[in-house]
Amino acid sequence: MSTTITPVDAPGPAASRAGRFAPRRLVRPGAAVLSGFLLFLSFPPRPLWWLALPAFGLLGWTLRGRRPRAGFGLGYLAGLGFLLPLLIWTGEEVGPGPWLALCAAEALFVAASCLGIAAVSRLPGWPVFAAALWILGEAARARVPFGGFPWGKIAFGQADGVFLPLAAVGGTPVLGFAVALCGFGLYETVRRIRAYRRTGAAPRGALAVAALTVLVPVTGAVAALPLVDDTAEDGTATVAAVQGNVPRLGLDFNSQRRAVLDNHVARTKELAADVKAGRKPQPDFVLWPENSSDIDPYANPDAQEVIDGAVRAIGVPTVIGAVVAPPTGKLRNTLIEWDPGKGPVATYDKRHVQPFGEYIPMRSFVRVFNSNVDRVSRDFGPGTKVGLFDLAGTKVGLATCYEAAFDWAVRDTVTHGAQLISVPSNNATFGRSEMTYQQLAMSRVRAVEHSRSVVVPVTSGVSAIIGPDGEIVRRSAMFTPDVLVEKVPLRSSLTPATRLGTLPEALLAAVAAAGLGWSALRAFRARRAS
Repeated sequence: MSTTITPVDAPGPAASRAGRFAPRRLVRPGAAVLSGFLLFLSFPPRPLWWLALPAFGLLGWTLRGRRPRAGFGLGYLAGLGFLLPLLIWTGEEVGPGPWLALCAAEALFVAASCLGIAAVSRLPGWPVFAAALWILGEAARARVPFGGFPWGKIAFGQADGVFLPLAAVGGTPVLGFAVALCGFGLYETVRRIRAYRRTGAAPRGALAVAALTVLVPVTGAVAALPLVDDTAEDGTATVAAVQGNVPRLGLDFNSQRRAVLDNHVARTKELAADVKAGRKPQPDFVLWPENSSDIDPYANPDAQEVIDGAVRAIGVPTVIGAVVAPPTGKLRNTLIEWDPGKGPVATYDKRHVQPFGEYIPMRSFVRVFNSNVDRVSRDFGPGTKVGLFDLAGTKVGLATCYEAAFDWAVRDTVTHGAQLISVPSNNATFGRSEMTYQQLAMSRVRAVEHSRSVVVPVTSGVSAIIGPDGEIVRRSAMFTPDVLVEKVPLRSSLTPATRLGTLPEALLAAVAAAGLGWSALRAFRARRAS
């Protein structure tokens, strides 16, 4: 039996067009996700920093000419494409729920930036405003909620890149701005050139401005090279970073805490034996990682005894990472300066404790969604004073683990006189994920930003000693015991980034606000004219 399609059954013109153009509607959302994923690929451990440029170029193509509401949606997709793979390690121990919630929340900041980028994308010189808006979004993300979460700043993916010297000019905001500006500028330059080839005419001024948005960041990076200096202004110090390693299997929590302490004690005593035998140089001071003694040495005489024995064996001041549990109140994530003759002589309490890791905000509410919050049975509290120890005559600035992501937490140690920076960390919870490499890259950027050597002792790796030029002088492998000993330059001069502090970020925020204001004014005038 044959079937005849009547006019009623046949698809109408509108339906045909919808079917024909439906795939096109997915092009920009797909491009948004791809731009975010390219940003992820530009981050360590991959040395593909340059992928950030096509990532921003593609994002510029995705957003240009879109309405702000569409820009928000496309930006959210870009944020998810970037942050979901970048932060997957956050679910290593607690499952996918917290990872997905964190990425969903943080992607909102990317979406808000992209809303603004879409709004300014028709302005002359729009790549400047777009890059400033991206940095404004990063600034907000670094502050709220719960003190912020700066992980994934574009600057932290540029430790191997040509733009790195700009960190010494204006810190992570200027470095990130230069990368975003160059990426958006590349797209705008290509767009202008294609328009010229298509029509045979293009405004020379607009093409020149587009080219400048590419050339200025590159030229600025080259001009900033003299600021990257690893000379020893204040002599040198021989430093030892101890990586004791952690047990993998078969131990309950209390046993593992003691095993971690014993590992660091053993490595320090081995170092002392190597020094005595002439196999390694005598260090001026020794740095242990964060949580190298999760047993409070003030409350536990046996922990105090083994630490004191190790420090006496090596015979130099040693910084111990400990969990201090006062009888009442909150726990403290503390670095203790341990003198071989006097014992504990100074402390630094971590100032920016990690929400949902070291303390639980809104505990009763969060427990509804994830019972893992009760793994943190007692919250950590923040310290208040700047981390600075005088170790055998060397002023060592201290930024504990997570604090390295925050501009202020590192900068104020240098403005208070640090000649060298230490970032003691504990990444064992995150296994063999990319987290430890992402954090190591932060310390490399901080080294150039403040022109200081940076020592990163980590319980399970990767530990490293970094020169003031951002180059890794010595490093360990993951999940192996090791001791890194190296002579490092000490410096006391201040880079422009250290002197300027938050001023570059504030100026870029003003540029972003000016772009939004100009865009709103143009839209208002267009509505009045119509």
